[in-house]
Amino acid sequence: MSKNITREDISEYINSEFGLSKYDCNKLVNEIIEQIIIGLMDHNIVKIHNFGTFKLRQKKERIGRNPVTKIEVMISPRKVISFIPSKHLLKKINKNKQ
Repeated sequence: MSKNITREDISEYINSEFGLSKYDCNKLVNEIIEQIIIGLMDHNIVKIHNFGTFKLRQKKERIGRNPVTKIEVMISPRKVISFIPSKHLLKKINKNKQ
């Protein structure tokens, strides 16, 4: 079963661990996310030590196919974000799998 983690969840965790006001916690979480967005827009890459790397990539225009109707359509060029986890994160995630 999967669980989405919301900005509110992160804010509540910071509030419970550090005792900052809810306003300050929300502001902190939003500012961190905003800095990641700005980093991607300015530099196309954001590295977070021991977590991973967000990369902004440009995808070219290509022909796609509607899976239901099988009709071909042109998919416009666009930017996508990819995430590459750090070795530390992968090691931590896979620690309980062995």
